[in-house]
Amino acid sequence: MENFENLELDSQVIQTEDEDGNLHNFELIDIIEVDNQEYGILLYVDEEAEESEDSEESDEQELAVMRLIKDGDGYIFETIEDEAEFEKVSAFVEAELNADLDDEEEIEE
Repeated sequence: MENFENLELDSQVIQTEDEDGNLHNFELIDIIEVDNQEYGILLYVDEEAEESEDSEESDEQELAVMRLIKDGDGYIFETIEDEAEFEKVSAFVEAELNADLDDEEEIEE
């Protein structure tokens, strides 16, 4: 995705445009900080899958991570182009998700 929308954090759904001009909706589910840089954790919102409850694909959730650039009262979302930066942020997100799952398992026991 190359074109990005400004976001005020009061709004939880953002729309981005990819390099082919297709619009995609995402729900902002969290903001994290890695090495003094903020990143948005986004959940892809597939309106067609939501309408089709019989679809097995609707059970799968697609996450995206984008760099946040402060713009006045809101943010601009940027694709992480640097592979090393993306790997570092992805590893952080994965570790956080695994820690959350471990916490949930302990609570259930």
